[in-house]
Amino acid sequence: MNHQVTPVQAVLEIMSRLRAPDGCPWDKEQDHESLKFHAVEEVYELIDAIEAGDDHEMQEELGDLLLQVVFHCQLAKERKVFDFNAVCQTLAEKLTRRHPHVFGDTKADDIDEVWANWEKIKRTEKEGTHLERHSAMDGIPKHLPALQYAEKLAKKARKAKLIPLETPPSNKLPEDPALLGESLLELAMDAQSKGWSAEALLREAIQKKEKELRDVESK
Repeated sequence: MNHQVTPVQAVLEIMSRLRAPDGCPWDKEQDHESLKFHAVEEVYELIDAIEAGDDHEMQEELGDLLLQVVFHCQLAKERKVFDFNAVCQTLAEKLTRRHPHVFGDTKADDIDEVWANWEKIKRTEKEGTHLERHSAMDGIPKHLPALQYAEKLAKKARKAKLIPLETPPSNKLPEDPALLGESLLELAMDAQSKGWSAEALLREAIQKKEKELRDVESK
């Protein structure tokens, strides 16, 4: 009786084979550190495929992203800390736990209540660990591009009522959002012309603002 190998099993076995002593020289040299930004690149390629509406390319890019997960799981398995099945188990438990309105008795009438429950459960999960969140602004990935980080910071600060929910009239944006995009582009181009990094300057301003917000929050 032939053993039927599922596609997932095949991928895991191939990854193990690539890491074997007689496997691929490049794959054998990699570790978590050397791979960490490959996943970021694959995410951006997936975004390109989604925006292009290219289902074939999306399928391929999702596979490339999955490869990063499988690769890190193989490395962890070799270190005897976790494997692909453990990652899937952790994910299954998290999805069930964080959707009590689906798998439990909690009621959630709209998306705002879903997110409020999600954040509350997340905070409870991390209590007593080194990941415990003491600030409403904890949990933003530090390697996010500066503009994305600024948006995340603003969203969290508004939810915590550390900044106004409504923009003051004097700071209102133009009605046409395209004008804002043009203004941001002009600022970046002006910075480049002076030899400045708009990304680095925005990140510095964010760090200053985040410190101010945390100081206000702690009072």
